[in-house]
Amino acid sequence: MAAKSALPSHLKFSANGNSDSIDGGRHHGKSQSHVAFENTSTSVAASQMRNALNNLADTVKDPKQKQRFETEMDNFFSLFRRYLNDKAKGNEIEWSRIAPPKPEQVVDYNTLSNTDSVEFLSKLAVLKLNGGLGTSMGCVGPKSVIEVRDGMSFLDLSVRQIEFLNRTYDVNVPFVLMNSFNTDSDTASIIKKYEGHNIDIMTFNQSRYPRILKDSLLPAPKTADSPISDWYPPGHGDVFESLYNSGILDKLLDRGVEILFLSNADNLGAVVDLNILQHMVQTKSEYIMELTDKTKADVKGGTIIDYEGQARLLEIAQVPKQYVNEFKSIKKFKYFNTNNVWMNLRAVKRVVENNELSMEIIPNGKSIPADRKGEADVSIIQLETAVGAAIRHFSNAHGVNVPRRRFLPVKTCSDLMLVKSDLYTVKHGQLVLDPTRFGPAPLIKLGNDFKKVSSFQSHIPSIPKMIELDHLTITGAVNLGRGVQLKGTVIIVATEGQTIDIPPGSILENVVVQGSLRLLEH
Repeated sequence: MAAKSALPSHLKFSANGNSDSIDGGRHHGKSQSHVAFENTSTSVAASQMRNALNNLADTVKDPKQKQRFETEMDNFFSLFRRYLNDKAKGNEIEWSRIAPPKPEQVVDYNTLSNTDSVEFLSKLAVLKLNGGLGTSMGCVGPKSVIEVRDGMSFLDLSVRQIEFLNRTYDVNVPFVLMNSFNTDSDTASIIKKYEGHNIDIMTFNQSRYPRILKDSLLPAPKTADSPISDWYPPGHGDVFESLYNSGILDKLLDRGVEILFLSNADNLGAVVDLNILQHMVQTKSEYIMELTDKTKADVKGGTIIDYEGQARLLEIAQVPKQYVNEFKSIKKFKYFNTNNVWMNLRAVKRVVENNELSMEIIPNGKSIPADRKGEADVSIIQLETAVGAAIRHFSNAHGVNVPRRRFLPVKTCSDLMLVKSDLYTVKHGQLVLDPTRFGPAPLIKLGNDFKKVSSFQSHIPSIPKMIELDHLTITGAVNLGRGVQLKGTVIIVATEGQTIDIPPGSILENVVVQGSLRLLEH
């Protein structure tokens, strides 16, 4: 995938050098001299990075830690070199070769055999991606510990689900958490409370990679124990190598576990499904991606495509600008990736050991705040990969088009309001939509005043009834009293500097409330 930024100025010099695995000659619209120059620049950038990583490794004194650190830096270096090669070659995806998935590449969930076949549960482990912090919702610590329902966090609900599975079917499905260096120590103290429970919890950390200084293409950290702001977790595509390097992969295989069901910690719809599990075993598929129908709210989500006969994941970041609208179209690309993935662990071991993984790289530009006032922030690049992009490395890999109930993420306080509402009840840790609800869940849009969980709770201390709600928009300083009911389309907009108080027990149906509304307490 092509990144738009040019190589830094100190690497731009004309010389003959050997390239690092770059094809010479066959380049679209680039002269021989241009190619030679880029090959040289890439070689220089790669060797400078390699030297800098060796120097970083030399700052680790403990031999065992050093070995682990070097493995991590080797993985990072191969990612960095692929990034340079892609940039020099202009490896943009060729839009003309992209087609919607073939019928055999996406199986409809409703066609799966509907049996409670439990014989395969002894081969299963469940993994939650637990590397994210709750910062976007104004919380400190792992996002998975935000309270979502009845005093329970994402983590509590997941533990309840697995416990119920183990108790009901007399099995022992292990629960695995992939933490990041941001969430590891907090998670370790939180999971102590589950020690008496009927569940085996295993944890491992995803990699800790050095952020890259945009100007020099050198690592931001100067030593292995440089501040945390110099490092980053490289996206969930890192799960394969981290699972392998941590030793958890072999531990699971030794226990007879062959299939791993992976999902985001904040997706409350991602529960173990026996039909998909059975389908995976029977079709001898090494990798299954759960997809669901796109709606207007999902146009940015990654989608499954057919690329020269192979199922692949296409993310919006990979799409050339002129085709973004086509990518977002619901007609051409009907599904999007829920990031619920089923994978065969023996196949994972094979692709890691054979070094077969080359997932598309997503360069993510960020900045590190300056140390001192008056100094400019430091521009950096993070190279990330997505777990869904690995679909092309596994045999008989395909998508299953699942019902929307399997995708219930909580990314914002708008999502939080939905899952806390009377639309759902909790059954064995699983959120179940009220059967009297007609149609899909309502669309909720809350303004900036509701961005953080604390401010959301102060404005809406009691979640309104919304079983008959279709659409809700609230912006500005709006406070909802207790026992409010919302029906149809409700829009409440407080003018800047004004406040709207919705009285307790109000029923709002197909209304627009604007301006200001203050109720005086008598």
